[in-house]
Amino acid sequence: MRLLLTGLFMTLVLAVPFLVWGNLFSGNVNRELLTAYGGWPWLGGIVLLTADILLPMPATVVMSALGAIYGPFIGGAAAAAGSFISGAIPYLCCRKLGRGAAEWIVGRDELAKGESLFGRYGGWAVALSRWMPLLPEVVACIAGMVRMPPGKFFAALACGSIPMGFAFAAMGHNMGADEPGLTIILSALVPALLWLVVGRILVRLSVGE
Repeated sequence: MRLLLTGLFMTLVLAVPFLVWGNLFSGNVNRELLTAYGGWPWLGGIVLLTADILLPMPATVVMSALGAIYGPFIGGAAAAAGSFISGAIPYLCCRKLGRGAAEWIVGRDELAKGESLFGRYGGWAVALSRWMPLLPEVVACIAGMVRMPPGKFFAALACGSIPMGFAFAAMGHNMGADEPGLTIILSALVPALLWLVVGRILVRLSVGE
C-alpha cells in the first residue's frame, strides 16, 4: 500500500506544474525550439524533453517540432534520445538512494512486493508508460526504487522511447499529421510488440537480471 501511495504522491507532485504552468509551456514550445537555440534546436529539444521530468513540458509537441525541423529520421533520433534520457535520470537517481532509503520510504515488505511485481511486469510498465502523461517519470522512479535490473529497465525504456520519438517526429514532418490518432496508437502498440520480443530475448540471455 505504501508503494502505491508513494506513486500517487509522485503523480500529484508532478501534476502541480502542469496545472499551474501547463498552458504557458505548451503555447511557447515551438517558438522556443525554433528561435532560442540558434543552430542547435536538436539539443534544445533534448533539453526540453529532459526537463519534462520536473516541468510541464508537452513532450509530444517537442518531438513533433523536432520532426518539422529535421525530418522524421534525425528528428526522430533526437526525440527518442530526449525521451530515453528523461526516463534514465529518475531511474538512476532513485536507484542511487539505496535499499535502506527505499525501505524507509515504502517499508521493507512493500519494497519486497514491489521488487517481485517489477520483476514480472516492470518491463511492460516501463515500455508502455512512455506515451502517457506523468506516468513515465513515476514508473521510472519506482523502477529505480525497487532496483529493477538495469539491463531490463534500459531495454524496456528503449522499446518505449524509440517508437514514440520517431512516430511523433514523423507526424511533425507531416507524414502522420492527417491521422494523429494513428500516431498515438503506434506509439503505444509498437513498444508492446518490441518488448514482447526483447523481453523474451533478455530472459533467454539473462541480460536483464
